[in-house]
Amino acid sequence: MRLNDCHNFHDFRKLAQQRLPGPIFNYIDGAADDEVTLRQNTQSFERCDLVPNVLRGVEAIDMSVTVMGQKLAMPVYCSPTALQRLFHHAGERAVAAAAAKYGTMFGVSSLGTVSLEELRKAHATPQVYQFYFHRDRGLNRAMMQRAKQAGVNVMMLTVDSITGGNRERDLRTGFSIPFRLTLAGMAQFAIKPMWGINYLTHEGFKLPQLDEHVDMSGGAMSIGRYFTEMLDPSMTWDDVAEMVKLWNGQFCLKGIMSVADAKRAVEIGCTGIILSNHGGRQLDGSRAAFDQLAEIVDAVGDRIDVIMDGGIQRGTHVLKALSLGAKAVGVGRFYLYPLAAAGQAGVERALGLMRTEIERDMKLMGCRSIDQLSRENLRFR
Repeated sequence: MRLNDCHNFHDFRKLAQQRLPGPIFNYIDGAADDEVTLRQNTQSFERCDLVPNVLRGVEAIDMSVTVMGQKLAMPVYCSPTALQRLFHHAGERAVAAAAAKYGTMFGVSSLGTVSLEELRKAHATPQVYQFYFHRDRGLNRAMMQRAKQAGVNVMMLTVDSITGGNRERDLRTGFSIPFRLTLAGMAQFAIKPMWGINYLTHEGFKLPQLDEHVDMSGGAMSIGRYFTEMLDPSMTWDDVAEMVKLWNGQFCLKGIMSVADAKRAVEIGCTGIILSNHGGRQLDGSRAAFDQLAEIVDAVGDRIDVIMDGGIQRGTHVLKALSLGAKAVGVGRFYLYPLAAAGQAGVERALGLMRTEIERDMKLMGCRSIDQLSRENLRFR
């Protein structure tokens, strides 16, 4: 299977599975507990039907949107995700370049493997910094100041990860950073030698956003341990309100799922919220973001930009979310599988296919621009 054989999300996933060692593929692919929420994230779109209009003169399509003050050429952006250079040696560099090619936003994680300064200098497209709230409040302030100095456009605080989810696939393989694998996990690396060759022949793996603050030289720092030991479960709305004031710019909360929390985000001055269950990787059994979208848009959509992520695999999924009132949608696995399969070329192909799908689907819906999408275009079963 080659990159040109990939025409949709499932094709990219298959190619990534062929090329990645099992523990790394399962880190991307897996979710918490029984992975019920992971499946529901996509299935939620299947319970909603599109109702198209015809004869609307759709020769020219404008799919641009403005979200949290950022003008995007398409209503899909690359959500910040951790450890990207484990999946492909180019990592965030490939994702940022592909996002820039398509004029959309990309995110850099606190657990990113390329520095936010390097990416900010390389690309003029909007950049998000995804931030975790650490026990060390001085560390929090220092990381925010660093992002401000780098010219980051949007600060994104993840609020659904005060402790790590129960990701049993990682427990079975022993996945951690640095690697401390089970025998079965090591065997998976042995049968995918090209990944190892690329890993060893490129620059060393690091976490530049945290290198000055986290000493991993003494042993393995599992992702679960990072969440459990370094992040602060005592974080409150007062702490976040202080961060919003300190940042004094575009600030969004990622992981909002209730109307009450959405209203609090408005009250403390956030400019955006992202409905998200962390791709099903935290609380299994939590509601799909798409199923919760209308309720939250109705409550706060006129006062704050409402975005969602989780389960997006098709252009029609994007249009359904926008029709309910989302200003844009984020994708994670959608670009991580292509990244793992083929680096920048893979991410560009995935974003290009998505852009083509959205344009075609808007024409078939009878919509020339995003603002012509509405709930009149939808029916729920």
